[in-house]
Amino acid sequence: MSVARVAGLVVAALTLVPLGYVVASAISTGPVEAYHLLVRPRIGELLWNTVSLAVATMATTAVLGVALGFLVVRTDVVGSRWVHALLVAPLAVPAFVNSYAWISLNSSVVGFWGSWLVISLSYYPLVYLPVVASLRGLDPALEETAWALGHSRTRSFFSTVLPQLRPALLGGTLLVGLHLLAEFGALQLLRFPTFTTAIYDQYGSTYNGSAAPMMAGVLVLLCLALLLGELRLRGRRRFARLGAGVARQFEPVRLGALRWPTTLAVVGLIALAVGVPTYSLLHWLRVGSSTEFPLDEIGAAAGSTVALAAAGAVAATLCALPVAWLAVRIRGPWATVVERSTYLANALPGIVVGLALVTVSLRVVPATYQTAGLLVAAYVILFLPRATVSVRAGLEQAPVVLDDVAATLGQSRTAVLRRVTLPLIAPSLGAGAALVFLAVATELTATLMLSPIGTSTLATEFWSASSDVRYGAAAPYALLLVLISIPATWLLIRERRLEP
Repeated sequence: MSVARVAGLVVAALTLVPLGYVVASAISTGPVEAYHLLVRPRIGELLWNTVSLAVATMATTAVLGVALGFLVVRTDVVGSRWVHALLVAPLAVPAFVNSYAWISLNSSVVGFWGSWLVISLSYYPLVYLPVVASLRGLDPALEETAWALGHSRTRSFFSTVLPQLRPALLGGTLLVGLHLLAEFGALQLLRFPTFTTAIYDQYGSTYNGSAAPMMAGVLVLLCLALLLGELRLRGRRRFARLGAGVARQFEPVRLGALRWPTTLAVVGLIALAVGVPTYSLLHWLRVGSSTEFPLDEIGAAAGSTVALAAAGAVAATLCALPVAWLAVRIRGPWATVVERSTYLANALPGIVVGLALVTVSLRVVPATYQTAGLLVAAYVILFLPRATVSVRAGLEQAPVVLDDVAATLGQSRTAVLRRVTLPLIAPSLGAGAALVFLAVATELTATLMLSPIGTSTLATEFWSASSDVRYGAAAPYALLLVLISIPATWLLIRERRLEP
């Protein structure tokens, strides 16, 4: 068995630990009790809320991601470089901070419509970024050929460009769906009950109850539905071409009279996604009656946040490499099962992943309990798909023929990986690490459960203050969390295939 297969199997086994915990809990519950727990009006309400919000958010972010990506990359929209940077900026604002910003200014932004608005504004960059990367990697000769055959620009986009964007679009939309299934902080603040918020409430009232694991099992089934749907739509086509030198520069589409109205519409979206949280944080820093600046506590929380986020980003990216390699270069049913299995835990709330790791660590390796290593393992389980989607997108467009040529010149597999493959996918590795860094920096529930005694992060301190409706006290932690997220966001903006 190859090194990639062994490494992929180890990573998959780690990510399946929470699923094993959920299955074991369901089995111990018994079929009769499990049936009564699941066949309840409350479960139907939670299912409707979760599915309807997921579908609405995924559809919205998919449309926004493709439309905004095309405007920035393929048109003469005003200030495309600055527009691109600002469109990526919401990644630096965690979803629960965005919720806090909106609800602290307007208490009516709650329920389904408030959640749809805030989550869509927070998550659309997950689709926009890979779409931009794919658009910049496409050869304009494909569209020119379609035009030569008499196709209009609109028809050539849907028949030629959009199919090439399929891996990026589906991968980004899948991430949005998975994150929505596991979203807790934002939806709790927005008072929209889903399975994740209900699981958290259930564990808070009965720590060893059976209802929470059963609801987590429903989340796993929803995750499986998403994975199978994405796999079916993705197909088996390859999208690689022979390097950037083959493509020529494209001529931007002239918007004409629509140039300024289109630009103003994009600026309006940016104002909603970035302007509102920025104004809210500055507002509460200035007028909040509970505003305070405990420098020692803030400094300690900031240091822990950066250290844990960096460790989680490196670990998740390294784990994503063999998984993506199996999915793209080896393929086959076994490789597909390994890759898909790493997504399952992403749909589980952090509290379920935390409880699973607490249970396993105490029973199998007690020495790891309450250590930073166990917390980093939780981050890998929770956020591995962010890195995998990015690395896979890079491998999809890295031609296999280049590896074959290097091998025929006498290079070993290790040398081919180091000298050919890794340089080609380095931007994707960096983008994946940056995405994980942003996710880890804002993680709440698993961090609360697994962090070593005395360790706090900006996210946990913010949550403690905002839960008590101390908006002024929460603002400094939220603002510093945004500032810490800016370098990772900047890395995504400056990634060579994303830069205008």
